Amino acid sequence: MSESDRVAGLEADAGPVEVLLTQVWLVVVAVGMRWLSGACMEPPVAADGLCGVAPRNMSCVPGGPFLRGSNDDDHLCDQQGRPHMTSPDTHPETMISVSTFYMDRTEATNSEYESCVRAGKCARAGPLYRDFGAPRQPVTGVSWFDAVSYCEFRGKHLPTEAEWEKAARGTEGDKNPWGNQSATCERAVIQDEKGRSCGEKKRKGSSPDVGRVLDVGSRPAGRYGLYDMLGNAEEWVFDWYSPSYESCGTACTGNDPAGPCQGRSPCRGHTYRVVRGGSWYWPASHATGYHRRPHYPDNAPEHFHHFGFRCAASEQEARALRDDD
Repeated sequence: MSESDRVAGLEADAGPVEVLLTQVWLVVVAVGMRWLSGACMEPPVAADGLCGVAPRNMSCVPGGPFLRGSNDDDHLCDQQGRPHMTSPDTHPETMISVSTFYMDRTEATNSEYESCVRAGKCARAGPLYRDFGAPRQPVTGVSWFDAVSYCEFRGKHLPTEAEWEKAARGTEGDKNPWGNQSATCERAVIQDEKGRSCGEKKRKGSSPDVGRVLDVGSRPAGRYGLYDMLGNAEEWVFDWYSPSYESCGTACTGNDPAGPCQGRSPCRGHTYRVVRGGSWYWPASHATGYHRRPHYPDNAPEHFHHFGFRCAASEQEARALRDDD
């Protein structure tokens, strides 16, 4: 019996809804069989909630709505260089959405950043601490501009704050990449009772108790197969900083928000860019999927910090990266 005969037989015994579902099922089966047989050589195009083939060393974060921010966060940061906080900057908890995108599985490393410098596409930058320059350690001490240049060199982009938080927290507003349990040294490189970087002292230079960043991927992967989303190096993201999502308004809501002025410069009334994820230097209270830190994008000597970053790719960027592989 042919496929058309089988469908005709089904239609005779079923209502219109059942017929439609049967036809959709047959199309899905046919496409799946063609894919498995190699007839469809192009990877599927990602739609909201779906993933195409991830470029090398990246993971797909499916598009769709997710819970951003936290109404339960009462942490008031006193980190050096940030404006005084009178209320948490993570309020209010809001449902927003992002399109499907891809995220680097690890933070950019010293060796990877150096390749951009050698190619003449990135300014020379990096850590001022000794014992921070090994090839597989995350590059630190870069400016926001350095991070943007590197991601563009790779055919990617610096993730927006919304993309970063979706990758860290998933769809249901979990506190962290592994769920709602607080960060520990088994899951993240942070400061604990043993000291900074989980008691790993800096082995060169002065001030060993400062600790050090560890090689990327030294802790188990979290959500979406991403490493070190919390701890190790704090990570630059694309957006300008607002003291709360409420004050940011519509620029921080809806689909694919990119913050004030859509991240463009200049942006009147905004001085700081955003850093996410906590680090080896700070305790678990900073290592959450919603913690935010403002900092001057130039990371100039008078307010220098050892921040790192990772890159993201849109579906269009990912398609170009796949073609280059």
